Parts: sequence; structure tokens; C-alpha cells
Amino acid sequence: MSLEALISTYGYPAVGIGTFFEGETILVLGGFAAHSGYLQLPWVIVWAFIGSLCGDQLFFYIGRFQGDAVLEKRPHWKPKAEKVFALLDRHQNWLIVAFRFIYGLRTVTPFLIGASGISPLRFLILNVIGASVWAIVFGSLGYLFGQAMDVVLGNIKRYELLVFGILITVAVLVWAVRLHKK
Repeated sequence: MSLEALISTYGYPAVGIGTFFEGETILVLGGFAAHSGYLQLPWVIVWAFIGSLCGDQLFFYIGRFQGDAVLEKRPHWKPKAEKVFALLDRHQNWLIVAFRFIYGLRTVTPFLIGASGISPLRFLILNVIGASVWAIVFGSLGYLFGQAMDVVLGNIKRYELLVFGILITVAVLVWAVRLHKK
């Protein structure tokens, strides 16, 4: 199966699954694939929105129903939890909308927001807004990255496989480093 067929067949579900768990790198790759003509940017953004929203909602409800028990078993989360709870006290709405953009707090924040007792409806509404903005911003950045590569390299189609390989390698390394730190 060619690279084009692989991306065209599995690109959207990969964006959805990738953004369910983490997101930025896979979404930038999706935006780059849209620029290269393998995917359509609006659908990359829709799949990223759905994946991110569903993942954050799941982690919110886990925190809501199991938050105290999970936090007791993971004392190393305490510094991040204290940071998130302090931010929630001061900037509740802004934190819920913008946590995706805060490096190091992205994955644990929905869980901690759920554990804090915030209304599920309030979280859902603000999460929809945040997921929309995030998907548009990072999907567009990937698309713009493709345009920049066209300007720098000329005809990017000649270097496509190399660029995708480098981006995938960087994504795997970032994921491995984050996994190792956890």
C-alpha cells in the first residue's frame, strides 16, 4: 500500500484516535497531510475536535467519579494537581477552555477538573469551545507548515516521504519521552 493510500484510508481515524489521547503532533501531521492533498483540512479539524472532546470528557468523568481514589494512588501527581486546583480557583472558565494549550498539564487537567466538582454541563460547554479552537489552530498550523515547506523546498512532493518520516519520528520520540517521564 502506498503512502498516499495509507494516509487517505487511515488518516482521519488516526487523527481522531491520536487526539483522543494527546494530540498536537498527530494533528499537525494531519494538517500537513491536508496540505499535501491526502486529506481535507476541514475533516482533519472535525476528527481532531471529536477525538479531543471525547477524550477530555472521558477523563473528566473518571476524575468526577474516581478522582480521590486515583489521586491517593498517585502521589507524584500532587504538584500538578495543586497547580491545576490553584488555576481553577482563579481562572475557572479560562482554564477549561485553554488547558490544551498549557504544556505539561494537558492530559491530567480534565481529570482534575472532574475531581474538583465542576458541573458536567459547564465543563461540556467550555470543553466544546476549547476543543474547537484547539483543533482549528493546530490543524491550520500543520497546513501552514506544509505551505512553508513548499516555499523552502520548492516542490514538496519530492520530499514528502522524508518530511512525513521526520515528523512521525519526532512524534514517536515526543510520545516516548512523555511516556518515560510518567
